[in-house]
Formats: sequence, structure tokens, C-alpha cells
Amino acid sequence: MHIRFLLPCVVACALLLGSCTSPPPRGGGTNATPEQVRASIDSLLPPAVPDRAGWAADIRDSFAALDIAPTREHVCAVIAVIEQESGFRLDPVIPDLGQRAWREIDERAANADVPPVLVHAALALKSPDGRTYGARISAARTEKQLSDTYEDFIGQVPLGRRLFSGWNPIRTRGPMQVNVAFAERFERITPYPFPTRGSIPDELFTRRASLYFGIAHLLGYQAPYDRYLFRFADYNAGQYASRNAAFQRAAAIAAREPLTPDGALLASDPAAAEAGSTERVLDGLAARLHLQPAQIHAALEQGPSEAFGKTELYRRVFALAERRSGRRLPRAEVPQIRLHGPKIEHALTTDWYAHRVNGRFESCLRE
Repeated sequence: MHIRFLLPCVVACALLLGSCTSPPPRGGGTNATPEQVRASIDSLLPPAVPDRAGWAADIRDSFAALDIAPTREHVCAVIAVIEQESGFRLDPVIPDLGQRAWREIDERAANADVPPVLVHAALALKSPDGRTYGARISAARTEKQLSDTYEDFIGQVPLGRRLFSGWNPIRTRGPMQVNVAFAERFERITPYPFPTRGSIPDELFTRRASLYFGIAHLLGYQAPYDRYLFRFADYNAGQYASRNAAFQRAAAIAAREPLTPDGALLASDPAAAEAGSTERVLDGLAARLHLQPAQIHAALEQGPSEAFGKTELYRRVFALAERRSGRRLPRAEVPQIRLHGPKIEHALTTDWYAHRVNGRFESCLRE
């Protein structure tokens, strides 16, 4: 960051927030006009971005709609995520997407106990555009092309509904690669403020919707973080995943048992008969924590929200862990997660993702 920007940032953070990163300042209080905000955002965009005015306007409008201040740090955080996720391409080409989609299809069929030959026969039927569904899958080069094929198959073929209803594998969409489930949850609480031409999942393929929901996911929540690195990890792993990973580390220290800090506090399958690994470790500590298993479970259910950090479970686990370790433990840690999906070709992790985006963020601040 240049010196002329450093002192104002330090003063502003000290007076207004105490930290540049927690919580995001709200949008009120600025005297800048919309055009001045757009120009400021434009000045931070990478040089080769096409339609700079359009990108800057949509970013500005999303900040305004979400009532989040378009500070230099916030804008650079958003730019860093867009660069990492799509390189500012609205519907980026994904190498070998069709081949990877076929592997996903065969896995889905196996999990549903459906013979692969039956699935392939169904995909050999002609789709509304005249090609077979299988040909469209093989030819798909972008996530929208593949998603449209799945949706057509689900809507037109009875076997498609059995295999893929509610399971379109393109679960992240648009230039900010927003998770569909997050956007739908957020929209139920905070109605989408812009005109739409279809469903929220379809709308996520547009620049405006992807930016709006992406910024909400990245910045629209209170978090006890002193570095943007943890917000970038949360963007990949889910809000509060970094806080929860640090809690899992503390639980492992308190219990003197191994526990992977992946940020997931409950079993991945809510209907599972057995508790997840984190809950099992905590149940073993129940007596020392002076909590009942039911109280532990109820607290863990608040893991995706700010409220979990205010529970007795959270407080007592850290207190016990710090007595045993003899030091104050961090309240945030990048989750240890290996990434999977039809769009991921190499062995990647949330740690890799968070540090990659953080590097882009810091470069933006130095411009």
C-alpha cells in the first residue's frame, strides 16, 4: 500500500473499527457520489478487464444494496476473489469439463443403484436443441452449458428426475462462483433487490447477481478476524469456517485427542445415526465442560452463525484448552479441506485457495 493511503487507513480503523477487518463498516456516512464510487472502483480493477464501467457499476450497486461501505480494502477483497474464481470472465471455459461431468454422472448412478448402461441410454435421447444429452455433455465447455443440459434432462426425461432432481452438479456459478445453496438461503432472508428473468440459481450466471451474492458471502457478516485471509477461507469453505476450525483445534487440545480442523462442527449427513467426530470429542469432555450432550449438540447447530461464538460451549472449550496449553489460542484458523467437484482438476485445498486470493488482495492494495 502506498504511504498516502496507509495513514488514513490506520486512523480510520483506529477511530471507527479498531480493526480493518471486523466487522465490515456499513455503507452510511460517505459523501461520495455514485459516480465517484464507480470511478474509485474502476481505478482498482486490473488493467485488462473488459467493460470496466459495467463491472465497476455492478460492484458499486451491490455494495449499496447490501449497505456495505465500498472501502479500498473491501473493493480489493472482491476483486481478488473475482480474479481467482473467473479472471473477470462471465462464463469461463473449463478444460475437460465434459469428461469430468461423465465421471460425476457415473458416480451418481452408482450411488442411486442405477446401472450405468441405463443412464447412458437415457442420455442418448435427443434434447430440445436437437443434439443428444450425451453429446451436449461431452461438448460442454462452460458451467452454464453443462448446467443447462442437466436442467433440460431433469425436466424432459423421467429418469433424469430420478437421478438428478435437485442435484445439478454446477453448484457454484457466475464470475464470483457463488454457491447456489447460499444464494437461495440469503435470498429467503434478504430478497434480491434487482429485477430477475428466472430463478435465483439461473440468475447467478449473470454478473450482477453473482457479484451481489458473492459480496454478501464474503463481507456481509460479522466475524472475529484480524486478517482478510480468513474471510477468503470462509468464502471457499463457508461463513465462520475459519472460526470453527480454530474451535476444533482448541477442542483437540482440551481433549488431548486428534481432530481435523475442517470447520464442520456436525456430521455432514444430518440424518446420520452417529455423531460427527467433533461432537464425539466434545461429548467426551461433557463432564469437564459442565454441559450435557444435548447442550453441546444445540450449540454446535449454531456453527454456521455468529451466535456460536457466544455460546457457553465455545467459551468453556477455549478456557479449558488455554489452561492446558498455557497460552492464548487463536480464534481463527484456515480450515484443512481438500477441494472436490467436476470443475476441479488438480489436488487443491482451502489453504491453497485462501493464500492465493490473499496474495491477489495484497497486490491490489499496493497498486
